[in-house]
Amino acid sequence: MSDVDLVVIGAGAVGLATARAAARRGAEVMVLEAHDAPGMETSSRNSEVIHAGIYYAPGSLKARLCVEGRRRLFDYCAARGVPHRRIGKLIVATSAEEDAHLDAIAARAAANGLTGDDALRRLSGAEARALEPALRCTSALFSPATGILDSHAYMLALQGDAEAQGALFSFGTRVQSLIPGPPHVLIGQSQGEGFTLTARRVIVAAGLHTAGLMRRAGLAAPDDYWLKGTYMILDRKGPFRHLIYPVPAGGGLGVHVTLDMGGSTRFGPDTEPVDALDYTVDLARRPAFEAAIRRYWPDLPEGALTPGYAGIRPKLRALAGQDADFMLHTPVQTGAEGLVALHGIESPGLTASLGLGDAACDALTL
Repeated sequence: MSDVDLVVIGAGAVGLATARAAARRGAEVMVLEAHDAPGMETSSRNSEVIHAGIYYAPGSLKARLCVEGRRRLFDYCAARGVPHRRIGKLIVATSAEEDAHLDAIAARAAANGLTGDDALRRLSGAEARALEPALRCTSALFSPATGILDSHAYMLALQGDAEAQGALFSFGTRVQSLIPGPPHVLIGQSQGEGFTLTARRVIVAAGLHTAGLMRRAGLAAPDDYWLKGTYMILDRKGPFRHLIYPVPAGGGLGVHVTLDMGGSTRFGPDTEPVDALDYTVDLARRPAFEAAIRRYWPDLPEGALTPGYAGIRPKLRALAGQDADFMLHTPVQTGAEGLVALHGIESPGLTASLGLGDAACDALTL
């Protein structure tokens, strides 16, 4: 016998969506979260963008769950009164070399199902500037299906839905070790007191900590690392009405312009591999931000960027020539009956969260 039917480890957006999905399917669910509130790590330290599904390899989990998840997320936000806006975004090229990359981006988006009203539209530099006069660019792609949301309100809605279906939440509860079963044994600290809990089934949605927990349990886990991204805030009203993204390069989507639901303008993230959870915003990074931004907004005022916040995401090391994908380890991959683990849930994890929650439950045949 076990204490609980199903334990979900982690109450970020994906853990919350998983708990909601499992509870709606009739499972007895307990969610264990190390922090004192939901979504205090990766889920609340990002751009709060509802991604359209543009960049990901066709057929990948990221592509499929982002496109499906975006549609579901817009519907969910509308139904649950979560603040959101479908404001669209521009992917801007600032050189002839980058112009050539836009065709490949548009082709990948179409392969991922962005067609019809959701299709990317190619713009000349003049057409892009007609939408955003402050821009400097040689050409652009316009994505009408991209939006923004209040991630905190979204996660509270998911928590409320899960609780309404009977799910229980234990905050301030950190799982330090897992002994695979079933029953699976979870050992850790809750509000400063040690605990041991048994569960018939477990879904590990612990974000940055999933791979480490699985390795300590002697179970398979992919090669991962942490990537820190810093954001800077514009100290005045910005000139942009849409999201502005450079042509992607390196490990991220570049220092882009995002708007929050209050209308503030923020820039980021940059990328920096790290080994520890350090959310300090290093002002020494500001000159690099300014240089990146002035490639597409040359009139950025001197001294207008103020420290914002930083986030850290779990990255999986991809094989040469491939893109890193989400990884959902079913009981076959974990090697333990009734145990599922979600690895590498970075962007577009927030957009794909409803689909990821269902996929995790499907893996346990809930």
